[in-house]
Amino acid sequence: MQQQQQQRRMFTAALLALIFLLAAVSTTEAGKKEKPEKKAKKSDCGEWQWSVCVPTSGDCGLGTREGTRTGAECKQTTKTQKCKIPCNWKKQFGAECKYQFQAWGECDLNTALKTRTGNLKRALHNADCQKTVTISKPCGKLTKPKPQGKFHLLKAA
Repeated sequence: MQQQQQQRRMFTAALLALIFLLAAVSTTEAGKKEKPEKKAKKSDCGEWQWSVCVPTSGDCGLGTREGTRTGAECKQTTKTQKCKIPCNWKKQFGAECKYQFQAWGECDLNTALKTRTGNLKRALHNADCQKTVTISKPCGKLTKPKPQGKFHLLKAA
C-alpha cells in the first residue's frame, strides 16, 4: 500500500513538472513571437536606384556606381558602391548588358561583312538592355578558289 502511495506521489510530481515545463516553454515562445512585431517598423525609404557602373580608367575593369533613394526619414539617401565591368562584354550595347551570341554568318560579298545576332543573357542592376542585338565585322581576306589539276601553272605564250 505504501508503495502505491509513493508511486502516486511520484506520478503527480512528474505530471506537475511536465505541466510547469510546458507552461514555461509556451511563455517563452509567446515572448519570441511578440518581439519581431515590435521591431517591424514601417519605413518610408524607397528602393535604391543605381546608376550605371563607371570604370575608374579605360572602358572596363573596376569602377563605381551611385545609388539614390527617397524618403523623409531615411538616414542615408545617397551612396557609392564599387562595381566591375567585365572586359569581355560587348560594351557597344551597354557595359551592364551581357549577350549570348550565335556563330558568325557567311560573308556578304557586296559589303565584305559578316554578322551575328546576340540574345540578352543578363542585365546587371536593372540596366535597360535591348533583347536582341546584331553586330558586324569585316570578313577578312577573301580567298578565291584555287584551280584544280596540274595545268594551272601553264602560261600562254
